[in-house]
Formats: sequence, structure tokens, C-alpha cells
Amino acid sequence: MTLSVPSRSISLLAIAAALACAAAAIAAPAMAAPAPPHEAQACFYSRNLSSWSSDGRDVVNLRVGVHDFYQLKLLGTCPDLQYAETIGLETRGGSSFICSGLDVTLIVPTGVTHTVPQRCVGSSLRKLSPEEAAALPRKQKP
Repeated sequence: MTLSVPSRSISLLAIAAALACAAAAIAAPAMAAPAPPHEAQACFYSRNLSSWSSDGRDVVNLRVGVHDFYQLKLLGTCPDLQYAETIGLETRGGSSFICSGLDVTLIVPTGVTHTVPQRCVGSSLRKLSPEEAAALPRKQKP
């Protein structure tokens, strides 16, 4: 018994098989590659802010609780930050949990008019190691 298959069907089958092999070859390395290690995010509740200090107009060092220190970099400058005696933290998304700079906006009283506070948006946040916190200059340590 012989099986008769038109040559056009064989060509289509050959093309489909070649495409399937190529797709498998492309996907195989992506599946085999280990995922990069994910650095654990250090988060805190805004209500746990104990003190703060600034090293100018675009970085704020935060003490959270007793032993934890974070550094918040701002998106642009916040002119009255260096003269402010108090700041407020406004969180986004309805939660007081802060895990990144984008989760928080600094509320800084305006030095001249004391009417409309400045809103300074955070861009990045990182938890300082105990060594980094100890190495902060006295004026920059919260």
C-alpha cells in the first residue's frame, strides 16, 4: 500500500516543521537562563518616620524607627528643603507603605510666605546599611 501526498502538502509540512524548530531554539535559551537575583525591597510605614535631614535640595536622609536609615532622592530640586524645620510625607495609592521613591511626595513648608507648601516628588529610595548610616556627616544624619 502506498500513500500518495501531494507535493504542495509536503512543502507546507516542511516549512511548518522548520518554523517550529526555530521557535523552540529561540525559546530554549530564554527558558534555561536563570532569573537574575531579585533584591529585596526595603519598605516602611510613613508613620514610623522618626527624624530627617537634608544635604541640600535634592536628597533627604530619613530615620525610620530607631535603627533604620533611608535615603530619598528627589525628582529635581526642592528649594526650601534646606531651610525647612518640618516636612510631611504624602504617599500614593491609598497606602502609607513606602517601598520606592515614586511612592512618596515630600510636603515642605514654603519659607517666604508660609502659605502654599512645596510638593517635591521622590525618584528613588534605598535603605542605608549600618556602615553607610554611621558614615553620614553629622549634619546629614537624621
